[in-house]
Amino acid sequence: MAFDIDMIEKVYANFASRVEAARKVVGKPLTLTEKILYAHLWDGEATQTYERGNSYVDFAPDRVAMQDATAQMALLQFMQAGRSKVAVPSTAHCDHLIQAKVGAETDLNKANTESKEVFDFLGSVSNKYGIGFWKPGAGIIHQVVLENYAFPGGMMIGTDSHTVNAGGLGMLAIGVGGADACDVMAGLPWELKFPKLIGIKLTGKLSGWTAPKDVILKVAGILTVKGGTGAIVEYFGEGATSMSCTGKGTICNMGAEIGATTSTFGYDESMERYLRSTGRNDVADAANRVKEHLTADAEVYANPEQYFDEVIEINLSTLEPHLNGPFTPDLATPVSKMKDAAAANDWPLTVEWGLIGSCTNSSYEDLSRAASIARQAIEKQLGTKSSFGINPGSEQVRYTAHRDGLLQTFEELDATIFTNACGPCIGMWDRVGAERQERNTIVHSFNRNFAKRADGNPNTCAFVASPEMVAAIAISGRLDFNPLTDTLTNAKGEQVMLDAPYGDELPTKGFAVEDAGYQAPAADGSGVEVIVSPTSHRLQLLEPFKEWEGTDLKGLKLLIKAKGKCTTDHISMAGPWLKFRGHLDNISNNMLIGAINFYNEKTDNVKNQLTGEYGPVPATQREYKAAGIGSIVVGDENYGEGSSREHAAMEPRFLGVRAVLVKSFARIHETNLKKQGMLGLTFVDTADYDKIQEDDNIDINGLTTFTPGKPLEIVLNHADGSVDKFNVNHTYNAQQIEWFKAGAALNIIRKNIIA
Repeated sequence: MAFDIDMIEKVYANFASRVEAARKVVGKPLTLTEKILYAHLWDGEATQTYERGNSYVDFAPDRVAMQDATAQMALLQFMQAGRSKVAVPSTAHCDHLIQAKVGAETDLNKANTESKEVFDFLGSVSNKYGIGFWKPGAGIIHQVVLENYAFPGGMMIGTDSHTVNAGGLGMLAIGVGGADACDVMAGLPWELKFPKLIGIKLTGKLSGWTAPKDVILKVAGILTVKGGTGAIVEYFGEGATSMSCTGKGTICNMGAEIGATTSTFGYDESMERYLRSTGRNDVADAANRVKEHLTADAEVYANPEQYFDEVIEINLSTLEPHLNGPFTPDLATPVSKMKDAAAANDWPLTVEWGLIGSCTNSSYEDLSRAASIARQAIEKQLGTKSSFGINPGSEQVRYTAHRDGLLQTFEELDATIFTNACGPCIGMWDRVGAERQERNTIVHSFNRNFAKRADGNPNTCAFVASPEMVAAIAISGRLDFNPLTDTLTNAKGEQVMLDAPYGDELPTKGFAVEDAGYQAPAADGSGVEVIVSPTSHRLQLLEPFKEWEGTDLKGLKLLIKAKGKCTTDHISMAGPWLKFRGHLDNISNNMLIGAINFYNEKTDNVKNQLTGEYGPVPATQREYKAAGIGSIVVGDENYGEGSSREHAAMEPRFLGVRAVLVKSFARIHETNLKKQGMLGLTFVDTADYDKIQEDDNIDINGLTTFTPGKPLEIVLNHADGSVDKFNVNHTYNAQQIEWFKAGAALNIIRKNIIA
């Protein structure tokens, strides 16, 4: 029986009536996205139409998922909320704090020793508050969720941007910060601006070397890293139904890289097959009873231009394999164009590593298709020219793949099998030689490839591809290798070609596992004690942020004017800093150390206006805080793209930054700033970015009459005595303005629950 089947049955019991009510209110056929959204309104059945891209709406998600790096802060916040148990089914997954270096067993043992304090904390707090706990080695959160918790038509939030992976099973699964998760676990509504809708029609059918990964790599090239901001992407068409459930998950997963709120597919036979294969016949049977409501109305897909804000069509029959990168996931290059592109850009052609895994591509089907390439290489007497690494997505996938000989095939080709965890994908990779910072190329099946993302080396050119393409390129050792046309020289000196990959959508013998790694919470957690040592360098209990002082903000120092791409990796780096995710003071020492200072083109080097000297960003901000002086951060387009990590908002808040002023925000980061009582502002005229000078003292006026839709005023007091003034926009609604006034949304939650 599935987890939480009673909850799922309840969702389905209300689904038809809620969809019908929404259809009457909206007055037209509904997309799948609209059906799920309207079926999860906090107030029940729809009584009004919401304006896409404008209306703030309260929703009631069905469940919450958290990974260990973000769960620490989310649960530290939840501990302040005053609840004895979570209000909705929730889980915590230990997948980020396991560093890849030697191999699965050794690396896992080391992580269990080094991060024992954190794992024990997460296990005990989960046990106390009724949260399902997945132990280290159990698998990557999004693969585990797909296997155990995702269900068609459901709504889930998760403290990781790739929560969207569950769209492969027809959910609306949305990445959020820990404060949002805290709201829902505390039994409060979750607020989201009603999204715009992008429809992607898939025609034809994948074949040969082309994989589901290539669909989203193509889409990323079309929409770019910000083209999906504020929108939900809904895939449909014959090409959609012809793909596997996990293939759909791959496409939804990387929707985070186009800034989309989430992505989803309508319920179909591939999802039913996956549910039954993963032991959830009860969910499949329940979904079948309401399946007409678990996809868009027929009129929508027949005439998509009438129902979506934007429609894109992709013919899978003509789609090529792609490699995206380096340094950004939307720089899309078809494999047939890579030779010319690499030469034109002087990308290193020798590929040092090929890596398969991550929450995006670590399913049984992914490993099966990649293993078919590895098996061919062995049979055709080819070796690997690149180092080769594999991260299975879950213990269930690993156990089954080992039973079926897939992992042994990789090992025969000298691959290293790493732990069922994120590993290199999120910077948890102790790569030999990375400290030399040599320019080099790697190819992986992950989702992101920002500078320093995988190995900490800013000169590593990382390219994103499907698992089968990664295997082929690792065998060839060259970035410009095209397996559709190119030959390789084998041990006999013969020219051979790799045949197209093949594999099983699902294991023919079924999935198997001895110990999946799940720990159920105590039925009554009141007697469970959660201990956080006051001297710990890994965990720190939180103190509430101070409320707004009731005045306009005067004399703010410019901390940094960031130039170009500034992701959450730049604002709060992962990798070695993951160990401090539960200790706000310690992790704040990485604040904005990856951002490029506009004035000197350097990272972690800004002018301290108190001393006139240049130094690290966190140290400079700590001096401002000690002096009781607030500051402001200025940024470029799509500021805060990437991971959902709320540390990128909490660290500036903790150290005394009062506002972030940018050309545009990524959705999750803007929300995180609001939740933590920060001002997230955007230029009315982006040219005003150029008016900000390094020695400016900055005022923010209009806060005493802070209201929705009313701009605030920025006053730049330049060092030469001159002044510039201009208006800035914000997207705060009335409730979010109360968060700002209270000092943080959590301060209001705490008062309401305790009261």
